[in-house]
Amino acid sequence: MDSQPASEHWEPMPLLEVDAIGADYGGEPVIESLSFDVERGEIVSLLGPSGCGKTTALRTIAGFEPLQAGAIMIDQRQISVPGMTVPPEQRSIGMVFQDYALFPHLTVRDNIAFGLRKKPAANRQAQVGRLLDATGLGNLSERYPHELSGGQQQRVALARALAPRPTLLLLDEPFSNLDVELRERLSVEVRDLLKSEGISGILVTHDQHEAFAMSDKIGVMHHGRILQWDTPYNLYHEPSDRFVADFIGQGRFIPGTVHSSHALATELGPLSGKDPCRYPIGTKVDILIRPDDVVPDEQGDIEAVVKDKAFKGAEILYTLELPTRTRLLSLFPSHHDHPLGSAVRVRIDAEHLICFPDNSQHQNTRITESIQ
Repeated sequence: MDSQPASEHWEPMPLLEVDAIGADYGGEPVIESLSFDVERGEIVSLLGPSGCGKTTALRTIAGFEPLQAGAIMIDQRQISVPGMTVPPEQRSIGMVFQDYALFPHLTVRDNIAFGLRKKPAANRQAQVGRLLDATGLGNLSERYPHELSGGQQQRVALARALAPRPTLLLLDEPFSNLDVELRERLSVEVRDLLKSEGISGILVTHDQHEAFAMSDKIGVMHHGRILQWDTPYNLYHEPSDRFVADFIGQGRFIPGTVHSSHALATELGPLSGKDPCRYPIGTKVDILIRPDDVVPDEQGDIEAVVKDKAFKGAEILYTLELPTRTRLLSLFPSHHDHPLGSAVRVRIDAEHLICFPDNSQHQNTRITESIQ
């Protein structure tokens, strides 16, 4: 019997490949050895505090900044290496800026059509009409930017960037000038629109809620590097780095000791999780307890006193103090309205045990901003 040739295993190539890039500003390194890929139709975020290099990374992808090291490729075509940068207009990339950058003398319709000037009139009108409908701007098409709200202006900027059907859309802090409620709503709308158009996107933001709402993958950046590139779920429940744990979500660190591969000894009693601990038995560790790990339970074996509370609609975020003076954060359903100073009972339900080697300066510190 003739042997059959082995079938080749084929994997689709990423749309965008960022390979160990480096960039300087005024001679000072801003990003170093930065690498990530973006698949077709995928939406990702570069998330981090101000000055971490995320906007510089976006500008290198757009073609606005040269590289000192590494390479950037789109569709396996090299678009940036040291000494060579393909101009932005030749990259099939759209960009939405923080300040919208709309043309004040053009109507909404004409702003959207600006990048389609070389298209036949019929095609141009059809594309503009489709985007007006998709962004909910149909009844505002003849207005000028100064006659629009911030959210409406952002929709115009988005529609204008999408009009030429770019391969990739870059969004640089696009919602930072909007109020919280509008920011959250628009981030979901933009995700839905990009998914429906089949366009890949990269969002740069310091707001983890925006990144979570929009992204399939997120890269948490610090000092010009990506510390963890992962799904929003894994970043929250399985941070690989203490900075990532600090930056994502809320919570408190408490001290503990590794008791076994799946258990930690703490002042709250033994805690066990589904994932094995990566530290040797006996290691002193700091354990991150998230608010959703601390569950209200009238029969719970942990009694605590309410020290602070923040109403969040469907939930109330409580700061609870244990008899040992350790403080934890806990989310209660909003109809569990306990006054300050009252005693409550809780239990710990932490499926994911997040711990790092003991660092006494961080023990029992709040890892995010004070309760707003």
